[in-house]
Amino acid sequence: MIISQTIQYKPFIKWAGGKRGILSQLLEHFPKKFENYHEPFLGGGAVFFELYSRGILKDKKVYLSDINTELINAYKVVKDSPYELIENLKRYAKMHSKEFYYEVRAFDRKKDFKYLNPVEKATRFIYLNKTCFNGLYRVNKKGYFNTPIGNYKNPNIVDEETILRASEALQNAIISNCSFTYVLNNANKKDLIYFDPPYYPLSKTSNFTAYHQNVFLEDEQKELFKVFEKLDKKGCFVIESNSDTDFIRSLYKKYDIITIQANRFINSKSCGRGKINEVLIRNI
Repeated sequence: MIISQTIQYKPFIKWAGGKRGILSQLLEHFPKKFENYHEPFLGGGAVFFELYSRGILKDKKVYLSDINTELINAYKVVKDSPYELIENLKRYAKMHSKEFYYEVRAFDRKKDFKYLNPVEKATRFIYLNKTCFNGLYRVNKKGYFNTPIGNYKNPNIVDEETILRASEALQNAIISNCSFTYVLNNANKKDLIYFDPPYYPLSKTSNFTAYHQNVFLEDEQKELFKVFEKLDKKGCFVIESNSDTDFIRSLYKKYDIITIQANRFINSKSCGRGKINEVLIRNI
């Protein structure tokens, strides 16, 4: 049995579908021994930070990636410039108001947004994440962030300790802005790959797959399955979280499928939140 270290490393942002609430359920199904670690749909990185906290990633190469450019920029800034980031966040926290929120949210509509330095972009990203509705990263078809402000009396905009610990955990990680398919270039036999993609919708009205302007529906899920198969044939340990639907169960029917009970938090009505089944798929 793996014993946790005393220092806990945790996500520095909130993320829809984050795994902090079900880490114990997930990790009991992970292999006890593996070589390097890959997490291609990084998001909030809860699994990575927990594995790091437990000392499981010691002396291993770690590959963290996501297609979300703003997210990956924030990770790189936390890794390389945490103190500058914290000072910027303190400045944003002092100016926080409804008017300031929408002013900051509108930055990406301006032509010079692409010229903002990485620290300024990361500051905006984390500020919006901490103050928007449920921490939901959502963009429209033009790629503009469009989540409304959340109803928080005292949002935790500057979580200094969490950022500094996250920076420490990320020091030896290779962080990339790329598609999940690139994992095939780096993964080798006995490496562990954990996929946490945008989940296949439970219904036609589900719309939380669009955390990036590129949706992740049936065709994308099938492409992910092909990557899963190729990694399996390479001799990698492959684990994936996804929604508990007939489509997903049929797609991965030759693999080990475990039912996990998770909390649903992203819903505008409290009655729409609660326990929901999802699946953990393994080739182990």
